[in-house]
Amino acid sequence: MQASTNAAHAIGGVDVAALASAYATPLLALDTDVFDAAVARFAELGAALEIDVAYAGKALLVVALAERLKKTPLRLDVCSLGELHTAERAGFPAARMVLHGCGKTDEELAAAAGGRVARVVVDHREELERLAEIAQRAAPVEILLRLNPGIEAHTHAYVRTGGEDSKFGFALGDVDAAIERALGAPALRLVGVHSHLGSNIFEATPYEASLSIALEVCARAAGRGAPIREVIVGGGFGVDSHPNGERLDLAATLNALVAHLHKEARRLGVAAPRLGIEPGRAIVAAAGTSLYRVVTVKRQGMRRFAIVDGSLADNPRPAIYGAYHHPVAVGRAFAAEFEETTVCGRSCENDELVVAPLPLDLRAGDLLALHSTGAYTFSMASNYNRFPRPPVVFAGGGRHRAVVRRESLDDLVRNDVAGE
Repeated sequence: MQASTNAAHAIGGVDVAALASAYATPLLALDTDVFDAAVARFAELGAALEIDVAYAGKALLVVALAERLKKTPLRLDVCSLGELHTAERAGFPAARMVLHGCGKTDEELAAAAGGRVARVVVDHREELERLAEIAQRAAPVEILLRLNPGIEAHTHAYVRTGGEDSKFGFALGDVDAAIERALGAPALRLVGVHSHLGSNIFEATPYEASLSIALEVCARAAGRGAPIREVIVGGGFGVDSHPNGERLDLAATLNALVAHLHKEARRLGVAAPRLGIEPGRAIVAAAGTSLYRVVTVKRQGMRRFAIVDGSLADNPRPAIYGAYHHPVAVGRAFAAEFEETTVCGRSCENDELVVAPLPLDLRAGDLLALHSTGAYTFSMASNYNRFPRPPVVFAGGGRHRAVVRRESLDDLVRNDVAGE
Protein backbone atom coordinates (compact mmCIF):
# COMPACT_ATOMS: atom_id res chain seq x y z
CA MET A 1 0.00 0.00 0.00
CA GLN A 2 1.35 3.41 -0.90
CA ALA A 3 0.74 6.53 1.10
CA SER A 4 0.06 9.72 -0.78
CA THR A 5 1.18 13.32 -0.79
CA ASN A 6 -0.90 16.37 -1.48
CA ALA A 7 0.67 19.80 -1.61
CA ALA A 8 -2.74 21.50 -1.67
CA HIS A 9 -4.61 19.27 0.76
CA ALA A 10 -7.70 20.95 2.21
CA ILE A 11 -10.14 20.24 5.03
CA GLY A 12 -13.62 21.67 4.63
CA GLY A 13 -12.31 23.86 1.82
CA VAL A 14 -9.50 25.27 3.99
CA ASP A 15 -5.85 24.62 3.14
CA VAL A 16 -4.11 22.55 5.81
CA ALA A 17 -1.13 24.86 5.91
CA ALA A 18 -3.47 27.73 6.74
CA LEU A 19 -5.05 25.70 9.55
CA ALA A 20 -1.65 24.74 10.96
CA SER A 21 -0.53 28.36 10.79
CA ALA A 22 -3.68 29.66 12.47
CA TYR A 23 -3.92 27.11 15.28
CA ALA A 24 -0.45 25.46 15.46
CA THR A 25 -0.04 21.70 15.81
CA PRO A 26 -1.04 19.18 16.90
CA LEU A 27 -4.67 19.89 16.21
CA LEU A 28 -7.86 18.03 15.37
CA ALA A 29 -9.67 19.53 12.39
CA LEU A 30 -13.25 18.42 11.81
CA ASP A 31 -14.65 18.80 8.32
CA THR A 32 -18.21 19.91 9.06
CA ASP A 33 -19.29 19.29 5.46
CA VAL A 34 -18.32 15.62 5.84
CA PHE A 35 -19.89 15.43 9.30
CA ASP A 36 -23.16 17.01 8.15
CA ALA A 37 -23.36 14.65 5.18
CA ALA A 38 -22.92 11.62 7.46
CA VAL A 39 -25.60 12.88 9.84
CA ALA A 40 -27.94 13.54 6.92
CA ARG A 41 -27.33 10.05 5.52
CA PHE A 42 -28.25 8.37 8.80
CA ALA A 43 -31.23 10.67 9.29
CA GLU A 44 -32.49 9.99 5.75
CA LEU A 45 -32.22 6.22 6.14
CA GLY A 46 -33.74 6.39 9.61
CA ALA A 47 -36.77 8.28 8.32
CA ALA A 48 -37.23 6.00 5.31
CA LEU A 49 -36.91 2.77 7.31
CA GLU A 50 -38.57 3.99 10.52
CA ILE A 51 -35.40 3.60 12.56
CA ASP A 52 -34.57 5.89 15.47
CA VAL A 53 -30.99 7.17 15.21
CA ALA A 54 -29.01 8.42 18.19
CA TYR A 55 -25.50 9.84 18.02
CA ALA A 56 -23.18 8.14 20.52
CA GLY A 57 -21.61 11.08 22.29
CA LYS A 58 -18.68 9.09 23.63
CA ALA A 59 -17.10 9.20 20.15
CA LEU A 60 -16.72 12.98 20.28
CA LEU A 61 -18.82 15.48 22.17
CA VAL A 62 -18.05 19.16 22.59
CA VAL A 63 -20.54 21.98 22.99
CA ALA A 64 -20.32 23.14 19.37
CA LEU A 65 -20.92 19.61 18.09
CA ALA A 66 -23.95 19.19 20.34
CA GLU A 67 -25.27 22.53 19.06
CA ARG A 68 -24.93 21.22 15.53
CA LEU A 69 -26.67 17.95 16.37
CA LYS A 70 -29.49 19.84 18.10
CA LYS A 71 -30.60 21.10 14.68
CA THR A 72 -30.96 17.56 13.32
CA PRO A 73 -33.52 14.79 14.03
CA LEU A 74 -30.93 12.64 15.82
CA ARG A 75 -31.09 11.69 19.47
CA LEU A 76 -28.02 11.83 21.70
CA ASP A 77 -26.54 9.18 23.99
CA VAL A 78 -24.62 10.40 27.04
CA CYS A 79 -22.62 8.21 29.41
CA SER A 80 -21.66 10.56 32.23
CA LEU A 81 -22.56 13.79 33.97
CA GLY A 82 -19.77 15.41 31.97
CA GLU A 83 -21.32 14.42 28.65
CA LEU A 84 -24.75 15.42 29.94
CA HIS A 85 -23.47 18.81 31.09
CA THR A 86 -21.84 19.36 27.69
CA ALA A 87 -25.12 18.60 25.92
CA GLU A 88 -27.07 20.83 28.29
CA ARG A 89 -24.62 23.69 27.74
CA ALA A 90 -25.51 23.38 24.05
CA GLY A 91 -29.23 23.43 24.82
CA PHE A 92 -29.76 19.89 23.55
CA PRO A 93 -33.32 18.82 24.48
CA ALA A 94 -33.63 16.40 27.39
CA ALA A 95 -36.47 14.69 25.53
CA ARG A 96 -33.96 13.45 22.94
CA MET A 97 -31.27 12.21 25.31
CA VAL A 98 -30.63 8.73 26.71
CA LEU A 99 -28.32 7.91 29.64
CA HIS A 100 -25.94 4.99 29.13
CA GLY A 101 -23.15 3.47 31.21
CA CYS A 102 -22.33 0.26 33.04
CA GLY A 103 -21.46 1.85 36.39
CA LYS A 104 -23.78 4.81 36.85
CA THR A 105 -23.43 6.80 40.05
CA ASP A 106 -26.35 7.78 42.24
CA GLU A 107 -25.82 11.36 41.05
CA GLU A 108 -26.21 10.25 37.44
CA LEU A 109 -29.32 8.21 38.22
CA ALA A 110 -30.75 11.18 40.13
CA ALA A 111 -30.14 13.38 37.09
CA ALA A 112 -32.11 10.91 34.98
CA ALA A 113 -34.88 10.67 37.56
CA GLY A 114 -35.00 14.46 37.63
CA GLY A 115 -35.89 14.62 33.95
CA ARG A 116 -32.54 15.72 32.56
CA VAL A 117 -32.72 12.82 30.06
CA ALA A 118 -35.69 11.05 28.55
CA ARG A 119 -34.68 7.46 29.31
CA VAL A 120 -32.09 5.28 31.00
CA VAL A 121 -30.46 2.14 29.61
CA VAL A 122 -30.14 -0.01 32.77
CA ASP A 123 -27.07 -2.24 32.81
CA HIS A 124 -27.49 -4.59 35.79
CA ARG A 125 -29.71 -5.64 38.70
CA GLU A 126 -28.07 -3.48 41.35
CA GLU A 127 -28.48 -0.41 39.14
CA LEU A 128 -32.11 -1.32 38.56
CA GLU A 129 -32.67 -1.46 42.32
CA ARG A 130 -30.96 1.89 42.94
CA LEU A 131 -32.87 3.60 40.13
CA ALA A 132 -36.17 2.19 41.41
CA GLU A 133 -35.42 3.70 44.83
CA ILE A 134 -34.21 7.06 43.50
CA ALA A 135 -37.09 7.37 41.05
CA GLN A 136 -39.62 7.06 43.89
CA ARG A 137 -38.64 10.57 44.85
CA ALA A 138 -39.22 11.96 41.36
CA ALA A 139 -41.32 11.40 38.24
CA PRO A 140 -41.55 7.96 36.62
CA VAL A 141 -38.50 7.04 34.55
CA GLU A 142 -38.57 5.25 31.20
CA ILE A 143 -35.97 2.47 31.02
CA LEU A 144 -34.49 -0.03 28.61
CA LEU A 145 -32.77 -3.18 29.82
CA ARG A 146 -29.34 -3.73 28.31
CA LEU A 147 -28.89 -7.34 27.28
CA ASN A 148 -25.64 -9.21 26.91
CA PRO A 149 -26.67 -11.57 24.10
CA GLY A 150 -23.46 -13.61 24.32
CA ILE A 151 -22.58 -12.81 20.72
CA GLU A 152 -18.95 -12.03 19.94
CA ALA A 153 -18.66 -9.85 16.87
CA HIS A 154 -15.44 -10.22 14.86
CA THR A 155 -13.67 -7.15 16.19
CA HIS A 156 -10.83 -6.30 18.56
CA ALA A 157 -11.28 -7.68 22.08
CA TYR A 158 -10.89 -4.20 23.58
CA VAL A 159 -13.91 -2.87 21.69
CA ARG A 160 -16.07 -6.00 21.96
CA THR A 161 -18.98 -5.33 24.30
CA GLY A 162 -21.44 -8.15 23.68
CA GLY A 163 -19.69 -11.45 24.37
CA GLU A 164 -20.00 -13.63 27.45
CA ASP A 165 -16.69 -12.31 28.79
CA SER A 166 -17.88 -8.71 28.53
CA LYS A 167 -18.82 -6.64 31.58
CA PHE A 168 -21.85 -5.07 29.89
CA GLY A 169 -25.54 -5.80 30.34
CA PHE A 170 -27.80 -8.40 31.88
CA ALA A 171 -26.89 -12.03 31.27
CA LEU A 172 -29.76 -13.70 29.45
CA GLY A 173 -30.45 -15.94 32.44
CA ASP A 174 -31.11 -12.84 34.56
CA VAL A 175 -33.44 -11.04 32.17
CA ASP A 176 -36.75 -12.53 33.37
CA ALA A 177 -36.07 -11.44 36.94
CA ALA A 178 -35.11 -7.98 35.70
CA ILE A 179 -38.37 -7.69 33.77
CA GLU A 180 -40.35 -8.70 36.87
CA ARG A 181 -38.48 -6.19 39.03
CA ALA A 182 -39.01 -3.39 36.51
CA LEU A 183 -42.71 -4.16 36.25
CA GLY A 184 -42.98 -4.19 40.04
CA ALA A 185 -41.39 -0.76 40.45
CA PRO A 186 -44.12 1.92 40.31
CA ALA A 187 -41.67 4.64 39.34
CA LEU A 188 -40.18 2.76 36.38
CA ARG A 189 -41.61 2.28 32.90
CA LEU A 190 -40.07 -0.55 30.88
CA VAL A 191 -40.16 0.60 27.25
CA GLY A 192 -37.38 -1.29 25.52
CA VAL A 193 -34.41 -3.58 25.38
CA HIS A 194 -30.92 -2.74 24.22
CA SER A 195 -27.74 -4.49 23.13
CA HIS A 196 -24.43 -3.36 21.72
CA LEU A 197 -21.97 -5.85 20.28
CA GLY A 198 -18.84 -3.74 19.85
CA SER A 199 -17.13 -1.55 17.29
CA ASN A 200 -16.13 -1.79 13.63
CA ILE A 201 -18.59 -4.46 12.48
CA PHE A 202 -18.85 -4.86 8.71
CA GLU A 203 -21.74 -7.29 8.29
CA ALA A 204 -25.39 -7.50 9.27
CA THR A 205 -25.23 -11.06 10.63
CA PRO A 206 -24.17 -10.22 14.23
CA TYR A 207 -26.86 -7.54 14.47
CA GLU A 208 -29.47 -9.99 13.18
CA ALA A 209 -28.45 -12.58 15.76
CA SER A 210 -28.70 -9.94 18.48
CA LEU A 211 -32.11 -8.88 17.20
CA SER A 212 -33.41 -12.45 17.38
CA ILE A 213 -32.42 -12.67 21.03
CA ALA A 214 -33.90 -9.25 21.78
CA LEU A 215 -37.20 -10.23 20.16
CA GLU A 216 -37.35 -13.37 22.27
CA VAL A 217 -37.00 -11.16 25.35
CA CYS A 218 -39.76 -8.95 23.96
CA ALA A 219 -42.00 -12.00 23.65
CA ARG A 220 -41.31 -12.95 27.28
CA ALA A 221 -42.08 -9.40 28.40
CA ALA A 222 -45.30 -9.35 26.37
CA GLY A 223 -46.33 -12.58 28.10
CA ARG A 224 -46.11 -10.70 31.39
CA GLY A 225 -48.30 -7.90 30.12
CA ALA A 226 -45.45 -5.56 29.24
CA PRO A 227 -45.23 -5.00 25.48
CA ILE A 228 -41.83 -3.62 24.43
CA ARG A 229 -42.02 -0.73 22.03
CA GLU A 230 -38.34 -0.30 21.09
CA VAL A 231 -35.33 -2.52 20.45
CA ILE A 232 -31.94 -0.85 20.09
CA VAL A 233 -29.06 -2.79 18.53
CA GLY A 234 -26.39 -0.21 19.31
CA GLY A 235 -23.78 1.08 16.91
CA GLY A 236 -20.37 -0.17 15.87
CA PHE A 237 -20.99 0.16 12.14
CA GLY A 238 -17.66 -0.47 10.44
CA VAL A 239 -15.28 2.32 9.46
CA ASP A 240 -12.00 1.32 7.81
CA SER A 241 -9.54 4.18 7.40
CA HIS A 242 -7.33 2.32 4.91
CA PRO A 243 -7.81 4.07 1.54
CA ASN A 244 -8.77 0.78 -0.13
CA GLY A 245 -10.14 -0.87 2.98
CA GLU A 246 -13.41 -2.62 3.70
CA ARG A 247 -16.58 -0.58 3.26
CA LEU A 248 -19.95 -1.12 4.92
CA ASP A 249 -23.05 -0.87 2.75
CA LEU A 250 -25.09 1.07 5.30
CA ALA A 251 -28.39 1.07 3.39
CA ALA A 252 -28.24 -2.67 2.72
CA THR A 253 -27.32 -3.39 6.34
CA LEU A 254 -30.18 -1.32 7.77
CA ASN A 255 -32.67 -2.76 5.29
CA ALA A 256 -31.58 -6.25 6.31
CA LEU A 257 -32.07 -5.41 9.99
CA VAL A 258 -35.58 -4.06 9.44
CA ALA A 259 -36.54 -7.13 7.43
CA HIS A 260 -35.11 -9.42 10.11
CA LEU A 261 -36.94 -7.53 12.84
CA HIS A 262 -40.32 -8.03 11.20
CA LYS A 263 -39.60 -11.66 10.33
CA GLU A 264 -38.69 -12.49 13.93
CA ALA A 265 -41.65 -10.55 15.31
CA ARG A 266 -44.00 -12.61 13.13
CA ARG A 267 -42.29 -15.83 14.18
CA LEU A 268 -42.70 -14.99 17.85
CA GLY A 269 -46.21 -13.58 17.51
CA VAL A 270 -45.42 -10.13 18.92
CA ALA A 271 -45.94 -6.66 17.56
CA ALA A 272 -42.79 -5.44 15.85
CA PRO A 273 -41.11 -2.86 18.08
CA ARG A 274 -39.39 0.23 16.75
CA LEU A 275 -35.76 -0.32 15.80
CA GLY A 276 -33.07 1.97 17.15
CA ILE A 277 -29.37 2.37 16.34
CA GLU A 278 -26.56 4.36 17.98
CA PRO A 279 -23.79 5.27 15.51
CA GLY A 280 -20.91 7.35 16.83
CA ARG A 281 -17.67 6.61 15.04
CA ALA A 282 -19.59 5.87 11.83
CA ILE A 283 -20.76 9.48 11.84
CA VAL A 284 -17.75 11.45 13.03
CA ALA A 285 -14.60 9.43 12.29
CA ALA A 286 -14.14 10.30 8.62
CA ALA A 287 -14.75 13.99 9.31
CA GLY A 288 -11.68 14.28 11.54
CA THR A 289 -8.07 14.86 10.53
CA SER A 290 -5.19 15.21 12.98
CA LEU A 291 -2.43 17.56 11.84
CA TYR A 292 1.12 17.17 13.15
CA ARG A 293 4.51 18.73 12.50
CA VAL A 294 7.43 16.41 12.00
CA VAL A 295 9.99 17.02 14.74
CA THR A 296 12.69 14.79 13.25
CA VAL A 297 13.26 11.91 10.88
CA LYS A 298 15.78 9.35 12.12
CA ARG A 299 16.93 5.79 11.53
CA GLN A 300 17.33 3.03 14.08
CA GLY A 301 18.55 -0.28 12.69
CA MET A 302 16.42 -1.16 9.68
CA ARG A 303 13.61 1.26 10.50
CA ARG A 304 12.95 4.87 9.61
CA PHE A 305 11.10 6.90 12.23
CA ALA A 306 9.25 10.19 11.89
CA ILE A 307 8.68 11.71 15.30
CA VAL A 308 5.84 14.21 15.34
CA ASP A 309 4.70 16.81 17.86
CA GLY A 310 1.68 14.77 18.94
CA SER A 311 1.56 11.53 20.90
CA LEU A 312 -0.68 8.87 22.40
CA ALA A 313 -1.87 11.68 24.69
CA ASP A 314 -3.96 13.11 21.83
CA ASN A 315 -4.61 9.80 20.04
CA PRO A 316 -4.35 6.66 22.18
CA ARG A 317 -6.25 4.41 19.75
CA PRO A 318 -3.23 2.90 17.93
CA ALA A 319 -1.57 2.04 21.24
CA ILE A 320 -4.73 0.63 22.81
CA TYR A 321 -6.05 -1.55 19.99
CA GLY A 322 -3.96 -1.09 16.90
CA ALA A 323 -6.17 1.44 15.13
CA TYR A 324 -4.95 2.60 11.73
CA HIS A 325 -5.09 6.23 10.58
CA HIS A 326 -3.87 6.78 7.04
CA PRO A 327 -1.05 9.37 6.88
CA VAL A 328 -0.56 11.90 4.11
CA ALA A 329 2.39 14.29 3.81
CA VAL A 330 0.90 17.70 3.02
CA GLY A 331 1.80 21.34 2.60
CA ARG A 332 4.50 21.18 -0.09
CA ALA A 333 5.63 19.15 -3.09
CA PHE A 334 7.30 15.88 -2.09
CA ALA A 335 9.44 13.33 -3.89
CA ALA A 336 7.63 10.56 -5.70
CA GLU A 337 9.72 7.87 -3.96
CA PHE A 338 8.43 6.39 -0.72
CA GLU A 339 9.85 4.43 2.18
CA GLU A 340 8.00 2.62 4.93
CA THR A 341 8.10 4.88 7.95
CA THR A 342 7.04 4.48 11.57
CA VAL A 343 5.30 7.64 12.70
CA CYS A 344 5.73 8.09 16.45
CA GLY A 345 4.72 10.66 18.97
CA ARG A 346 7.01 12.34 21.47
CA SER A 347 5.71 10.79 24.67
CA CYS A 348 7.83 8.58 26.92
CA GLU A 349 6.34 5.43 25.44
CA ASN A 350 6.71 3.46 22.23
CA ASP A 351 3.74 5.42 20.96
CA GLU A 352 3.65 4.32 17.34
CA LEU A 353 0.81 6.14 15.61
CA VAL A 354 1.05 4.40 12.23
CA VAL A 355 3.44 2.53 9.94
CA ALA A 356 3.07 3.44 6.26
CA PRO A 357 5.05 4.52 3.19
CA LEU A 358 5.98 8.22 3.33
CA PRO A 359 8.12 10.37 1.00
CA LEU A 360 11.86 9.83 1.04
CA ASP A 361 12.44 13.55 1.46
CA LEU A 362 10.19 13.92 4.51
CA ARG A 363 11.95 16.23 6.95
CA ALA A 364 11.57 18.20 10.16
CA GLY A 365 8.91 20.89 9.87
CA ASP A 366 6.77 19.02 7.35
CA LEU A 367 3.07 18.55 7.98
CA LEU A 368 1.49 15.10 8.33
CA ALA A 369 -2.25 14.61 8.16
CA LEU A 370 -3.64 11.47 9.84
CA HIS A 371 -7.10 10.75 8.52
CA SER A 372 -10.31 9.40 10.09
CA THR A 373 -9.42 10.66 13.57
CA GLY A 374 -12.75 12.28 14.41
CA ALA A 375 -13.78 9.56 16.86
CA TYR A 376 -12.15 8.51 20.13
CA THR A 377 -9.14 10.81 19.81
CA PHE A 378 -10.05 14.08 21.51
CA SER A 379 -12.63 12.27 23.65
CA MET A 380 -9.91 9.89 24.94
CA ALA A 381 -7.11 12.45 25.10
CA SER A 382 -5.06 12.88 28.26
CA ASN A 383 -2.33 15.09 29.70
CA TYR A 384 0.28 12.35 29.78
CA ASN A 385 3.75 13.92 30.13
CA ARG A 386 1.77 17.04 30.95
CA PHE A 387 1.17 17.75 27.30
CA PRO A 388 -1.67 20.25 26.80
CA ARG A 389 -4.57 18.78 24.89
CA PRO A 390 -4.85 20.08 21.30
CA PRO A 391 -7.58 22.35 19.97
CA VAL A 392 -10.57 21.19 17.98
CA VAL A 393 -11.29 23.20 14.86
CA PHE A 394 -14.38 23.19 12.67
CA ALA A 395 -13.68 23.72 8.96
CA GLY A 396 -16.39 23.78 6.33
CA GLY A 397 -17.47 25.76 3.31
CA GLY A 398 -14.04 27.38 3.17
CA ARG A 399 -14.33 28.84 6.69
CA HIS A 400 -12.89 27.72 10.02
CA ARG A 401 -13.12 28.38 13.74
CA ALA A 402 -11.84 26.88 16.95
CA VAL A 403 -14.54 25.12 18.96
CA VAL A 404 -12.17 23.91 21.69
CA ARG A 405 -9.16 26.08 22.55
CA ARG A 406 -5.73 24.57 22.98
CA GLU A 407 -4.98 23.98 26.64
CA SER A 408 -2.39 26.33 28.12
CA LEU A 409 0.31 25.48 30.63
CA ASP A 410 -1.78 27.29 33.23
CA ASP A 411 -4.70 24.99 32.38
CA LEU A 412 -2.47 22.03 33.20
CA VAL A 413 -1.85 23.19 36.77
CA ARG A 414 -5.19 24.89 37.37
CA ASN A 415 -6.38 22.18 39.78
CA ASP A 416 -3.01 21.49 41.41
CA VAL A 417 -2.81 22.47 45.07
CA ALA A 418 0.56 23.96 45.98
CA GLY A 419 2.19 24.15 49.42
CA GLU A 420 2.50 21.68 52.26
